Amino acid sequence: MSMIGEYARLTSAELDRAIHDPDWAREFVDEVIEAELDSRPKVSDARCHDVDKAWHALDFLLRRINFPVDIVHGEEEIPGAEDWGYGPPRFLSPERVRVAAETLAATPHEALVEGVRPAELAEAEIYPTVVWERGESLDYVTSHYQALVPFFRAAADAGDAMLIWLD
Repeated sequence: MSMIGEYARLTSAELDRAIHDPDWAREFVDEVIEAELDSRPKVSDARCHDVDKAWHALDFLLRRINFPVDIVHGEEEIPGAEDWGYGPPRFLSPERVRVAAETLAATPHEALVEGVRPAELAEAEIYPTVVWERGESLDYVTSHYQALVPFFRAAADAGDAMLIWLD
């Protein structure tokens, strides 16, 4: 089974409801994901997004450059939330989404991987390790990073919060 990094944009009212009723949040997010599977919106129009298996490499690379927001795992817990795959979801407040969006826009994808070789990710046991052991390009990671830029920008512009989890 794969571990996929997942995101869902929530309005402030939806975040408040999710915090008080995490079961509602799971149902709501599942419905949005299902609807978007059919409509396939642009990243900037989507309410949900995933970074596939690039989440762990993104975390490693973002920590390396001291990214100010944990956009891979979220920063705050949803109290009482059940496991959504590999743990309960966490969230970023609208303010933290704005900081993340501004920093993403100011940080080109080249800066994320500057001086980094796949072997370093393999040594650090970054999931999926086999990819880095084969010496595959970091383009996979940077393409997912680049997609996060408009996703977070749209969320910040709308004043949205972000739910984040591994599925």
